[in-house]
Amino acid sequence: MSTDAIVLLKEDHQEMRRLFKEFQASEDAPASKRGRLVKQILEALTVHTYLENEIMYPEVRKRLPELEDHILESYEEHHVADVLCFELSSMQPDDEHFNAKTTVLIENVLHHVEEEEQEWFPKVRESMGRKELQEMGQRMIDRRPEAPRSPTAPKALKKSLDAMRA
Repeated sequence: MSTDAIVLLKEDHQEMRRLFKEFQASEDAPASKRGRLVKQILEALTVHTYLENEIMYPEVRKRLPELEDHILESYEEHHVADVLCFELSSMQPDDEHFNAKTTVLIENVLHHVEEEEQEWFPKVRESMGRKELQEMGQRMIDRRPEAPRSPTAPKALKKSLDAMRA
């Protein structure tokens, strides 16, 4: 298993894409199944954004000031996703807005992932050494168990607000 921070984040992205496809394929499934899938999506996104906001973004921001604009945009994209996740967490799967809100969340996250993987990650990899990325990745692995699992967890709400103010 790799400890490279970028590899770990891309693995998270792959898992999210898988969950998104499963949700999109469940259009005719019972609302309860869509609800379970969205719960999994919300957990995956909450953990992932926590690790990026706590470890990746502050570290890259400190070491690579030329990427400041990318980091700030990423924080804002996380904030939009956090708001959608928070709203979805309080909705019932049979709510008339549930599927539409989930679709908007998916579209926003896929846009964010594409930017990270195509624009941002290559610049980070070029500027940081393998050892630095492995150390950062190990910190992510170590912190994953303590990451909030729900967008309504106090730690998740506080981190979202703190990241915006950074």
